[in-house]
Amino acid sequence: MTEKNPEAAEGQAAAAAGEKDGAQERPGRSFHDFHMLLFRAFHAQRNLLSPYVKRLGLGNGQPKILSYLAVKGPSTQRDLAEFYEIDAAAVSRMLDALERSGFITATASATDRRSKTIVLTERGMAAVNAWDAACVEEENAMLEGFSDKERVALADYLERVHRNLRSYGSKLAAERSESAKRGDAR
Repeated sequence: MTEKNPEAAEGQAAAAAGEKDGAQERPGRSFHDFHMLLFRAFHAQRNLLSPYVKRLGLGNGQPKILSYLAVKGPSTQRDLAEFYEIDAAAVSRMLDALERSGFITATASATDRRSKTIVLTERGMAAVNAWDAACVEEENAMLEGFSDKERVALADYLERVHRNLRSYGSKLAAERSESAKRGDAR
């Protein structure tokens, strides 16, 4: 830990020990738990990369769209929304801005009139290459002092966190659906 805050260390130790019902035991527990650790790491990463995003002429969230297209090739708005688990309207706004700026082209799908096929332009590919270089630099700084084994473990932990959250979200959605069918108000 870089911060030498004994209160934070106590909260993180409780979170690491698996204190599941700590919210009732200690008000403000979420201030020091895994939720906050991920939140702060995400914002530190976003703040570090924000100047690169601006320098490329992109907005927040747009580099990931370009990266997806570079890896997956021509795609639909729905593909992007599903992969990144974000609202289709938000993807639509990003795609409109990316198309206006010349990073992508969007053409009517040959098989579905309601859908567009999104393709990376040369300018978009150049932005992806520059973004990838910035991400390598950021990742090296973020993982400084981590062994190869720790890097692999961290990647595994984050993938497991994602799977667990998706699974729990699906469970909650099913419960809400069942509750709505019964007419319960939750």
